[in-house]
Amino acid sequence: MQALKSQKNEGSTELEFNRLLRSAAILVVDDEPGMRNFLKRALENRCALLEVAGSAEEAEALRLRYHFDLLLVDIRLPGLSGLDWMGKLRERGVRTHVIYMTAYADLSMAIAALRIGADDFIMKPFRTEQMFLSMQRTLMRRQIMRENSLMRLQLEQMQDDDGVVGESEVMKNMLTLVQRVSPTDSTVLIQGETGTGKALVARAIHRLSRRSGAFVSLNCGTVGDDRFDSELFGHIKGAFADATQTRDGVFVHADKGTLFLDEIGRLPETVQAKLLRVLETGRVRPVGGSREFPIDVRLIAATTSDPEHLAGAASFRSDLLYRLNVMPIHVPPLRERDQDIKLLVQFFMERLASKLRLTPVVLMHTDWDQLTRYHWPGNVRELRNVVERTLLLGELPVDSLVASHNDALPSTSGYPLDWSMEAVERAHIEAVLESVNNNKSAAARLLGVSRKTLERKQTLWHRVGETG
Repeated sequence: MQALKSQKNEGSTELEFNRLLRSAAILVVDDEPGMRNFLKRALENRCALLEVAGSAEEAEALRLRYHFDLLLVDIRLPGLSGLDWMGKLRERGVRTHVIYMTAYADLSMAIAALRIGADDFIMKPFRTEQMFLSMQRTLMRRQIMRENSLMRLQLEQMQDDDGVVGESEVMKNMLTLVQRVSPTDSTVLIQGETGTGKALVARAIHRLSRRSGAFVSLNCGTVGDDRFDSELFGHIKGAFADATQTRDGVFVHADKGTLFLDEIGRLPETVQAKLLRVLETGRVRPVGGSREFPIDVRLIAATTSDPEHLAGAASFRSDLLYRLNVMPIHVPPLRERDQDIKLLVQFFMERLASKLRLTPVVLMHTDWDQLTRYHWPGNVRELRNVVERTLLLGELPVDSLVASHNDALPSTSGYPLDWSMEAVERAHIEAVLESVNNNKSAAARLLGVSRKTLERKQTLWHRVGETG
């Protein structure tokens, strides 16, 4: 029985290795034509991409052209040695996995290789089985490292994936667009109010796509202005004061997958040009790095603002908007698809009752009437919260819906009618500043103006106050 279990484990490990190998891009660097041909015959039909080079200089030219997952490098090469070449790459923050090949057993050489991050060492001459075993260990270690890194990256963003639910006409039209665009690599701009489920739509597009990589999400509204470059593109050790180690950005984590940038309108102007360049060239440069490297990422962006509003905002580049808005998808607010409310309530009731280990609550006709008449300013997210509260209380919290109903309706009071346009503008800007703890960059993004414009208005108000 133990022998059968061991064989089963070995078989599953081999299947996983074959899966990883099929999607891997590999670069072989060896000055011996015979060794290059041997490895080419063994690998070219088993991996996604195989390139061979006879020197470090030739390998570097290929590396700048393609993104490789694994390097098989001979230590002794003409000109720049394999160790010296890899040392230069590590200094620039390149962390590609490497297996060294050598015909010379040397302890000091092995130590030097380990110091610069060698994954394995294989002695020449070697059999095909030995090489595959070394590659298996390296690729599976790479997969574990990547999964752990992604887990850390998304830990704070984790939430139940409730899927996209709806049978209304507007939802059917939206889902038709999702199905049409998903198999392509086109950039998508999702627009909708807060809580409508833009992230769920982005996940649905990724699931229906042909991309083998991960779905990685970044909310631009939660990143400090001084960390945007690092979050997106990564950084190398020593790039700035607290950069104590090299770190990959979300573009690297999403390689061969999908990157979802939520609240794209909050992206600082200084970063917008860099993002546009990445979209146009397909290449990323880490902060502090001297070289770019290729990346294969499908970008989906989302915004609560109307694209026309973004286009008119002085703080958002129109050329970036055109690049993002290849396929616009509008997620309708819940008040425009009230026929989906019953379906959503039943869906959330079933999922949450199971999660909370509670009995589903049977709603009365008056409850359904209350749910349908409510304005739902928080959209589907608010509805989910109401269903959860219903399960906890054992009945629909009607009082809270009624109490907040007036707040959900559009305001008709506004500012006093005798206020000037300048006074209304100042009051609104000061309210926005207060909401972001006087962060001028964040306020400027929300207002759709540049920081300089905001500071100029504040200076003007100060002068007027002094003269008054």
